[in-house]
Amino acid sequence: MLSDTIRMEAARSLVRAEQERKPVVQLSTTWPEITLDDAYAIQALVNEIKVEAGSRIIGNKIGLTSKAMQQSSQIDEPDFGVLHDSMMIDDGAKVPFERFIVPRVEPELVFVLGKPLKGPGVGLLDVLRATEYVVPAIEIIDARVQNPRKIFDTVADNGAAAGLVLGGRPVGPMDVDLRWASALLYRNADIEESGVAAGVLGHPAVAIAWLANKVGAFGVTLEPGRVMLSGSFTRPVWARKGDTLRADFGTLGSLSVQFV
Repeated sequence: MLSDTIRMEAARSLVRAEQERKPVVQLSTTWPEITLDDAYAIQALVNEIKVEAGSRIIGNKIGLTSKAMQQSSQIDEPDFGVLHDSMMIDDGAKVPFERFIVPRVEPELVFVLGKPLKGPGVGLLDVLRATEYVVPAIEIIDARVQNPRKIFDTVADNGAAAGLVLGGRPVGPMDVDLRWASALLYRNADIEESGVAAGVLGHPAVAIAWLANKVGAFGVTLEPGRVMLSGSFTRPVWARKGDTLRADFGTLGSLSVQFV
């Protein structure tokens, strides 16, 4: 367990890394005794620093929602981070590549809540009843920590959250079988990845339920209007300068972002 002083030092180093576009040495290397509780505490401090600087929290992201990713990280549950208003990017926008360090993209589904969710005891149906609509998304992930990273590094680094593009066709949570929502992820003209949303814990709404129960243990409620990024159902695709990344969700539409 790290002291409060070290946690703050780690948080400030991550904020500087993002500002300067230079990744820091792995926190798990600098402080080998770091725990997952430390990592979430550092994440919270990073987000507090950003809010104090004028940023606004709009939602959450959930990661490590597939068994393969959990096994590779040597954990048995997902992780989560926070989304800020500064991360929002318009569909089709041209984004400076230099805004990021090592950007990658993933296709996901976003749940926008119409009713509050508070654990414990939240299940899949509770999430569907509380959701106003579901919309396709591209998440841009980045790393403010050097490779190779451990789960402690990724969690402290806000789950690698860096950007969020919303687009396509919003749908009601009961209007389609969300398990079978699928996406083709293109880099320029080439399909790099494909997958179906059932890859996220069997149903992407289960990821939202997991988070509601996780934070509910600390008295936190997921409030209406909150943007909930449910987790990727493909491997991340590297973005290079000049690339256009497009996610085609079939009947739910498509969306893209270009790195310039």
